[in-house]
Amino acid sequence: MWSRGREKQAIEALVAHLEHGAVDPARLAGVIGAAVGAAGCAVTVDGERFAWGAGGGAWWGATVEHGGEVQGELALTPEPAGPLSELVAALGPVLAAARSARQVERSSREADAAARELADGRWRAAAEMDLRRRDLERNLHDGVQHHLVVLRMSVALIEHALATGADDTARQRLDELGARLDATERLMISTASGILPVALVTDGLAAALRAELAQHEDVALDLDDALPRHPEAVESAVYFICLEAVNNSRKHAPGSSITVAVRDTAEGLWFETRDDGPGFGELPEHAGLHNLVTRAAAVGGTLRIRSAPGAGTAVTGLVPR
Repeated sequence: MWSRGREKQAIEALVAHLEHGAVDPARLAGVIGAAVGAAGCAVTVDGERFAWGAGGGAWWGATVEHGGEVQGELALTPEPAGPLSELVAALGPVLAAARSARQVERSSREADAAARELADGRWRAAAEMDLRRRDLERNLHDGVQHHLVVLRMSVALIEHALATGADDTARQRLDELGARLDATERLMISTASGILPVALVTDGLAAALRAELAQHEDVALDLDDALPRHPEAVESAVYFICLEAVNNSRKHAPGSSITVAVRDTAEGLWFETRDDGPGFGELPEHAGLHNLVTRAAAVGGTLRIRSAPGAGTAVTGLVPR
């Protein structure tokens, strides 16, 4: 005889599966099939069918929707003896996350293939930035989004417990929900900061350089505190150019004093790093300084590197308005 408790058991098994990482459609079919006591179960996501168990006999199927859009299908054999409407509804955000992850992965592969075909240094830099953005998309879908799905499922279980008068169970699940919210918040912060520093995004270029370099005794900062905001791509390019130039000075002119200056001028965003190290006669072949030129060109800027033996090294750039 069919029991509504079996459907609830399937939903709880679904939540437990999501807590172990990103949605795996093949494992998901096994989790659902075993929980409802089916002989076979199949989940279809993004046009691909993932089956578990026996494949013989008649199949029962249901379309899974979320956000007003079809996300996939659920199929069971034999046909269940009772309704599974709550399970099908709970599957909506889960299959939406799995579908999005597969689409992002496919787009990422296409972007990787296109990037390998680019020969020009400026476009290589732009492609690298695009790939980093796609990495962030993948991290959000594989990490943060599955946590959000778990939170949604947890809220549904709390609502079910309250509706059935299981107050103790509801209170226990509320405590668990608070811990999951904290974990999701930490994950979102760490994922976002993997691309750009928080200070750069929220407070701008001068604040980000000060946060990164102010504690170093060998670096003097000459920054305009009233520096206006510039496009994110420009600020991030100048930020990383300055950090790389400072690192180059430390590596090739150890012990020298370094100055980092940034100004907003009539021509555009001007910046410079300068050291009083031994300098050089010809631009070295090491990749660091050449990469700075490429990064500046990616946002339409220019970079000039000046040095002479005994006269230190200056890296000066301008990104026009």
